[in-house]
Amino acid sequence: MTDNPTPTRLCSTDDVASGSALLVEIDDLELAVYNVDGQFYVTDDRCTHGPGSLSEGYLDGCVIECDFHNGAFDIRTGEVVAPPCMVPLKTYEVVVENSDVMAML
Repeated sequence: MTDNPTPTRLCSTDDVASGSALLVEIDDLELAVYNVDGQFYVTDDRCTHGPGSLSEGYLDGCVIECDFHNGAFDIRTGEVVAPPCMVPLKTYEVVVENSDVMAML
């Protein structure tokens, strides 16, 4: 990451169905892109508690539950909302331009 984040295209809005998540790999980053009723969010894909992939987890509104140990995070803030997770999840600012989902990386 840089001190001056720049928008980086991750995918098209059509690539992520409402109520789902998509794994996107950019350089050395694995990111999860979420679509909650047309609002897009981006977090690191890896759960902070273990090897779980959040893009393979269970999205309920703005809460993603890891499919590995069932810990959960608020995808808007990265805040832990269910144990065993204790470390917040990294989130990224999202911009949607011309049907492109872009994150400030």
